[in-house]
Amino acid sequence: MPSRDFKRTDRVSAELRREIGLLVHAAVRDHALPSVSVSDVEVTKDLDWATVWVTTLMPERSAEAVKALKELAPEFRRTLSRSMRLRRVPELKFKYDESVDTGERIERLLRENPVPPADADET
Repeated sequence: MPSRDFKRTDRVSAELRREIGLLVHAAVRDHALPSVSVSDVEVTKDLDWATVWVTTLMPERSAEAVKALKELAPEFRRTLSRSMRLRRVPELKFKYDESVDTGERIERLLRENPVPPADADET
């Protein structure tokens, strides 16, 4: 019997990421929110909860965006229950993904303080 490379939670996460991405894009447009994109969705093994990681183009407005998305979560879940073929759609928790901001900060620091090349005769 061939091994299953993907678990069910991985498939559900990928599908949720696509669907929630579309819903978030529409919400940004309709509710005049800061530009937000879904970076990842993590689903618990029992499929009861889904953590939706989002990033914003304006990190200073991230708290505002996450707060608005948390308020829209029940509406998103209702829409997902109509569009997805799941018995039970997970509860959605929105969290801000700081990894992009951290990466940009590290890149900026490296550009400002370049590492000198190592000398070949220091062996």
